[in-house]
Amino acid sequence: MGTIRLLGPPAIERDGRPVRAPRGRKAWVLLAYVLLADRPPSRQRLAELFFADAEDPLGALRWTLAELRRALGRSDVLTGDPVARGALPDDAVDVRRLTDELGDPAPLLAAGHELLEGVHVASCPEAESWLAVERHRVSALVESRLRQTAVALLAGGRAADAVPYAARAVELNPLEEGNHELLVRSLAMAGDRTAALRQVAAGRDVLMRELGVEASVALTEAASAASDSPRTPALSGRAAALSQLDAGRAAIVAGAVDPGIQSLRRAVAEAARCRDPQLQARTLTALGGALVHAVRGRDEEGALVLHEALRFAAAAGDRATAVTANRELGYVEVQAGRRSAAQGWLSRAQELAETDAELAAILGVRGQNASDEGDYPASFTYLTDSIERARTAGDDRQEAWSLSILARAHLLRDERHQAAVAADRSLRIVHEQRWLAFLPWPQALRAEVHLRNGEVAAAADAFEQSWVLGCQVGDPCWEGFAARGLGLVSAGRGDRLAAAEWLTEATVRCNRTTDRYHWMQGHVLDTAIGAALDRGDDDLARPLVASLGTLAARDGMRELVVRAQLHRHRLGDGGALATARVLAADVDNPALTDLIDDPDRPKVTR
Repeated sequence: MGTIRLLGPPAIERDGRPVRAPRGRKAWVLLAYVLLADRPPSRQRLAELFFADAEDPLGALRWTLAELRRALGRSDVLTGDPVARGALPDDAVDVRRLTDELGDPAPLLAAGHELLEGVHVASCPEAESWLAVERHRVSALVESRLRQTAVALLAGGRAADAVPYAARAVELNPLEEGNHELLVRSLAMAGDRTAALRQVAAGRDVLMRELGVEASVALTEAASAASDSPRTPALSGRAAALSQLDAGRAAIVAGAVDPGIQSLRRAVAEAARCRDPQLQARTLTALGGALVHAVRGRDEEGALVLHEALRFAAAAGDRATAVTANRELGYVEVQAGRRSAAQGWLSRAQELAETDAELAAILGVRGQNASDEGDYPASFTYLTDSIERARTAGDDRQEAWSLSILARAHLLRDERHQAAVAADRSLRIVHEQRWLAFLPWPQALRAEVHLRNGEVAAAADAFEQSWVLGCQVGDPCWEGFAARGLGLVSAGRGDRLAAAEWLTEATVRCNRTTDRYHWMQGHVLDTAIGAALDRGDDDLARPLVASLGTLAARDGMRELVVRAQLHRHRLGDGGALATARVLAADVDNPALTDLIDDPDRPKVTR
């Protein structure tokens, strides 16, 4: 078997030489659809997607599948109902080779073309929409793997080798500040500070010119990363390292983030002096986790530190620390919407995990990731298991966290009673634990249940409390979600001007750091678009819809992809509703089904 090239102009090669291509552009899109699908599609669905205008749609499908088998030189592929790939290996398809994290990363440096470049099927609007979404998704997968490769090389002390991968990620997506930061850090740690500073300037320029935003301080500070170690000087021995580790953890739990981070940096430096791999793994994991969770805008540095931690954990045979580092790296990828990378890290963490406490934390993040994707059955399974294991392990904070994500999933499906039960349980634990830094989140979830039940005063009060505390904590997610809620309250009261102001504030707040939570960004965008369309402001809604569609497609957020299509329908796109129905087939959400059945009703209170 040769190679099926789907990136760039499509081609089929055997022994390095192209063979006669299948006839018709539909054949290429059909081939890509089957090869890249999560599960084999039925013949009926393929016939409706590609040949609805034919006299005999199933007959046209049979002919096209036969044409593809001829071009592939295989009679045992693309057969059956549903249509399966058969014995076709993954490594025969260039897209799957490039996105395989265990494969050779070198071909990534030449992967610049889009999926099925130059191929369009305007006569099949639903298939054309699928292709547009898939192009964004595949581009994001390639970018994600470039980033993973660069970070792994950096953590392994090979900064110069990391530079071309980081540079390629910037080329593919220059509007992501994290890509610029990764390249700056790679250049600096390779000893080329002049090039690093030039890249800082280039990153600042493109972000201001294209997005109108200032680059964060993390981008500038990345240019100061030393080639040996970015940490503070060492102190005096193993006891000092353990003392600083304990002090740092305690300070962060108490909300004293900056002193806590400094203590953890000193712990890392002292552990390095001791040359104790296990101690280095533990201190690096603590610092990486703190950078990811406690300091906004530091996920890039946190991920690099966690990669270093894994290296030392492997050397020390420290299973428990490896579990934590893998889980935290998975969490970083979930926040950034890089689904494939997230699943890889979380799967490795789960394979290593042994205790209920470890599994509870991992399953909670897997539940969050599945919910973000729109895979609610998987999300409920993961989260229910996480909650039970957290309760068994006596990990109250983990139980509260997983309950909040469960409440969110039920709320997205408009299952108000279940959402209220989960949110109330989460709130009770949070109050008992005095976990003020987390309180705004379940508080806002409970407020939205109040609002959907028509309890506007209770909703307004809870959203206001969430907003004030979220601002005090300084968490952009909590601020964005609470501001969105206050926009919904204003809309429910008929105050469209206030609703527009709050929703604008929400979009600003949830985007004010580089390591923003992409699902939150999309969720707020969806609400802002609905509000704009409800008040007839199509000019505002149109660019927001484009942004939502791109974001959702790149990040594999299937439900938000469908919602973007529903907004396009309201803007007058004649084929968008049919496309939404096709794309929603794999999303088990009755609330989404209701939207599709009645797409023109006002959205902001639904």
